[in-house]
Amino acid sequence: MCGICGIVCDESAGRIDPAVLDRMTARLAHRGPDDSGTFISPSGAVGLGHRRLAIIDPAGGRQPMSNETGTIRLVCNGEIYNFRRLRDDLAAAGHTFATRSDNEVILHLYEEHGPDCVRLLRGMFAFALWDQPAGRLLLARDRVGQKPLVWTHAGGALAFASSLASLNEHHAAEPSIDPNAIHHFLTYQYIPHPLTIFRGVNKLPPAHMLVWERGAVSVVPYWSLKPRQDDRRSEADWCDELRERLTESVRMRLVSDVPLGAFLSGGLDSSIIVGLMAKLCDEPVKTFSIGFDDRRFDERAAARAVADHFRTDHHEFVVKPDALAMLPELVAHYAEPFGDSSAIPTFYLSRVTREHVTVALTGDAGDELFLGYPRYAAAKLAGAIERLGPLRRLLGCRCWRLLPASVEQKTPLRRVRKFALASGPAVRRYYDWIAIFSDPEKQELYESAFAEQVDADSFGLLRQLYESAGTGDAAAAAAWADLFSYLPGDLLTKVDVASMSVGLEARSPFLDHEFVEFAMSIPPRLKLRGLRGKHILKKTFADLLPPQTLRRRKMGFGVPIAAWFRGELAEHLRDVLLSPKSLARGRFRPDALRRLVEDHIAGRADNAYKLWSLLVLEHWLQANE
Repeated sequence: MCGICGIVCDESAGRIDPAVLDRMTARLAHRGPDDSGTFISPSGAVGLGHRRLAIIDPAGGRQPMSNETGTIRLVCNGEIYNFRRLRDDLAAAGHTFATRSDNEVILHLYEEHGPDCVRLLRGMFAFALWDQPAGRLLLARDRVGQKPLVWTHAGGALAFASSLASLNEHHAAEPSIDPNAIHHFLTYQYIPHPLTIFRGVNKLPPAHMLVWERGAVSVVPYWSLKPRQDDRRSEADWCDELRERLTESVRMRLVSDVPLGAFLSGGLDSSIIVGLMAKLCDEPVKTFSIGFDDRRFDERAAARAVADHFRTDHHEFVVKPDALAMLPELVAHYAEPFGDSSAIPTFYLSRVTREHVTVALTGDAGDELFLGYPRYAAAKLAGAIERLGPLRRLLGCRCWRLLPASVEQKTPLRRVRKFALASGPAVRRYYDWIAIFSDPEKQELYESAFAEQVDADSFGLLRQLYESAGTGDAAAAAAWADLFSYLPGDLLTKVDVASMSVGLEARSPFLDHEFVEFAMSIPPRLKLRGLRGKHILKKTFADLLPPQTLRRRKMGFGVPIAAWFRGELAEHLRDVLLSPKSLARGRFRPDALRRLVEDHIAGRADNAYKLWSLLVLEHWLQANE
């Protein structure tokens, strides 16, 4: 796992400044603490930078690396899990390998297949490949978006990097903030691809490649997930294949030349991964959990039960999050506004894990693939209500508004209230369920001048993905939309940035693209049974897990921000969001900001998620002025 960056220029842009490339590379040092390398072509028109976290072939896998003739150069961030089979096939075809690195197969695959080589890779990756004879730069990002890649094309030069912080070293002038990005951020708590916080700077979407050829740029998809479900097979057949495929995916992710372990929350997904690792490994699995003094957010007991069951080498840590100290670090590492507060425990977990291992397996994506979130149960209800007209009128009754707005997020009563107050078709109800700020709330928040600058439809983004699922099952359509938006934009970004901030590689077996294709073909009725998700996952692994893990309610991974904002962070909230500098920005109405802050502190409403997003945004703005 690493960080990559680079610049390619056409004739009008002149030569690359080596100092700029060095600064871009240096900004990625936390992603690759083991080694650094750069390449600048003899013409000075192409530069590649690499920071390395050595996982496979630590001694020999330095980058940038080249093919046998030195005409093709590569920098890669990620792991190629099927590299051994690819390597054998390429060697049989006459290719010579200089290292044992998994990344080297990309060079030789490209020699055989050109840009289509990316279709043969099974792994998580973002890479850049320079083909000198063809005058071509190829950028590619893995299918589900585990590894980041941002780029910009202006002034005759294309620049790219693993992070905005690195890319910003390339800019001759400070890029301007995109109002549409802020608009989407306030809905989703992240900025959806291909947007970034800056105009003219883009995220390469998952499953896409960018080709720069003699100054011309094209961005094209190389993989698409087909909405299909096979309802002819028995449940037992599905269970058998599910177990076989997930076991294979775990086995592929155990290849490492450095110490390896697993995150363990005690939830279903991470427990399954640890259980399969225990069966496949000769030594006890190293597992890592964190806990908090607040019992509502403490999962140590559940994690410990799983660790005892599998006799892992378990490490648990109690942390006392210091949000005031953590906020500047979060803002710096994410490099654009990112409002998921669970980034805080993810940072702490990554830090304590990195003290013992360099690679950690995770249970990420189990909820999206097997309908585990409460939001999918809500989507199922919304789909049923859409088919029953009288119930829609009942839910529209004003009596539901009598439920208190002050009830904290993620409690059953809060969920009932939020669901009941939503209206419209199922997709609209789902959007209202997941939005941090609803569309009317954003309009109440915006100053009129800022509202006029916004030309974006946050609901339209979700609706397009939701409808592309091609199914009448509302829960399955919601999960399909999340797979292409919430998963890469929020969850995978959170884990990648947090883990790579300390040079830790996180691998998720659920995210193997072949496993994703299989999981999305399983009928929704086998995933969401009644309003309880992950039915088939629980049935498949019932013999592997301790009974209490199967019965345990989903807890989530979070921190008590609602209480913080009424306690130790109350004054900080006022000092930052209601400061003259914040109120003078001209984007948000001062009276609306004051109402959000004071209603929460006084206990009249739970605005915790809204306030966290606004606080992160203001901290980011102050850090980037």
